[in-house]
Amino acid sequence: MAEKAEKYDILALLEEAKPLIDRTIEKWVPRKISKEWLESVCGRARYEFDPEVIQKTILDPFWDFLDRGGKRWRPYLFLLVIEALGKNPEEYLDLVVMPEVIHNGSIVIDDIEDDSKMRRKKPCLHRIFGTDVAINVGTWMFFFPLLPLYKNKDKFDEKTFQKILQVYAQEMVNIHFGQATDIGWHKGWGREITVERYLQMCAFKTGTLARMSAKIAALCAGASDEVVEKLGRFAESVGIAFQIQDDVLNISESELAKGKGGIGEDITEGKRTLMVIYTLEKAREEDAKRLEEILDMHTRDEKLIREAIEIMRRYGAIDFAKEFARNLIRETWKEVERILPESEAKQKLKAFADFLVEREI
Repeated sequence: MAEKAEKYDILALLEEAKPLIDRTIEKWVPRKISKEWLESVCGRARYEFDPEVIQKTILDPFWDFLDRGGKRWRPYLFLLVIEALGKNPEEYLDLVVMPEVIHNGSIVIDDIEDDSKMRRKKPCLHRIFGTDVAINVGTWMFFFPLLPLYKNKDKFDEKTFQKILQVYAQEMVNIHFGQATDIGWHKGWGREITVERYLQMCAFKTGTLARMSAKIAALCAGASDEVVEKLGRFAESVGIAFQIQDDVLNISESELAKGKGGIGEDITEGKRTLMVIYTLEKAREEDAKRLEEILDMHTRDEKLIREAIEIMRRYGAIDFAKEFARNLIRETWKEVERILPESEAKQKLKAFADFLVEREI
């Protein structure tokens, strides 16, 4: 299986799928407003819409952000899981709107909460359109994806539809608990941040939308509750591993770091990543104390940021994090490998998980 998985160029497959995903999103969220679209979304106005204002406060910021790029890996995961379970993913294409739009909404809100400056090589949305507009469009993106789901309701029996709604509701609660934990740690409110607590934070924050994608996909494919849960756990691990690799890339000379405004933004924010936690456990007292001092400064001084990175590198924290992510995927894949029938989609799913851990972008 490993040899077969290696033959897939996942970056190319993501690029191939992206136009289809984007066209589907544009089907539901047009670039230019119309009375017909407003009525399809909101119903007929009791009084009178102001389409020009809604264009400027919803559609323009929405497409400004979506057009910046992004890997679209969550909707790709959704389609791949359906295919790996032997169903036609095109029948459920409208539902790719859920993980991708919610994900982008969470970034918009996250950038406000972190007071970030850059995202995907452009100023963050709130720095262009204002914090009020960005908050509103970001939270709108959390709820709008329910409309494509409801308008595809006839594809499901009532029990399955209720399960999909339950997954959505639970994961939207989870993602906010994950963000709350991360914010609290930035503020220095975490008295004892362990590896286990970090993993739970990631499971809630980054694992949530991967888990949502896989579980809803499995429900679309008619999978049993057991298969739904196992695929959800696998996808959660993929999300956690993706976050760990994101943290690694954030403190390297990577395209991802450049797109966020430079190396070490996580250090500026004071984030307690897996690498930080590991270093604080292993380092000599003076090094541990110095690392915490720099994190608590929330500094943008490149010299201090590089000093913090060097402390982590000195104790092998970066290599530890990379291997931890790889092992996480290996262990959860074993469970999924047993329940999925042999297929090309299964091979792609394994290659996809490996790509997210090893990527350099």
